[in-house]
Amino acid sequence: MKVSVFPDYATLSASVADELLALLKTKPGAVICLASGNSPKLSCELFVKNIKDSQTNISQFFFVGLDEWVGLGPETYGSCHYDFKTRLFDPLRIPATQYHVFNGQAEDLAKECEVMDNIIREKGGIDLMIVGIGMNGHIGFNEPGVDFGLLSHVIELDAVTKRVGQKYFTEQLSLSKGITLGLGHLIASKKVILMADGTAKAGVIKRAVEDEVNTSFPASIMQLHNNGYIFIDEGAGSQLTNIER
Repeated sequence: MKVSVFPDYATLSASVADELLALLKTKPGAVICLASGNSPKLSCELFVKNIKDSQTNISQFFFVGLDEWVGLGPETYGSCHYDFKTRLFDPLRIPATQYHVFNGQAEDLAKECEVMDNIIREKGGIDLMIVGIGMNGHIGFNEPGVDFGLLSHVIELDAVTKRVGQKYFTEQLSLSKGITLGLGHLIASKKVILMADGTAKAGVIKRAVEDEVNTSFPASIMQLHNNGYIFIDEGAGSQLTNIER
């Protein structure tokens, strides 16, 4: 695992967008997994701009969504599918044949997990996974105490996730479960970038980077990834003691 500290959120986001573009230039058929939420929002905007400006052919790559709130559909503002649709699929006119995201409204969620795992396996695994970190250390909906070896699964949401998650929606919603790629997928991914910004994330970044690896703080698993990167701005890195600036 390597930690990179950027001056600000804009520079951090540009670097992540550059990583995405560089991958598609070297491997047009790459499999990319991306989180939704606030952290990667600007990176998505810059990635779309970079693709259009460079006229990069994106007809071969495949996109996988990291997670979804159980019970929410693509029409719900703030759902993961809604974010992907408005940030990437529509702006880049990506056809449905080039992506797979969890259906949070599926009647058989176990089958939904099985389908996702099979798709990732058939595609040869994830080349680049870009994730954020929650205030309880979760990645995707891999909540505190989760088994590090799990693949796609449904999980009861932690109280912190339920509370903080309300910020993504225009009205109060009942949030109880999530469906997510497991940390087994993260470890198996060829490259993983965890991104975070702002002083509010300083404490959780310190725990992820400098505390012992423990299932009680899922993001600590990044320490075990041979090609894992922590991309943060100065605010998020302000409590770190063991890195050079």
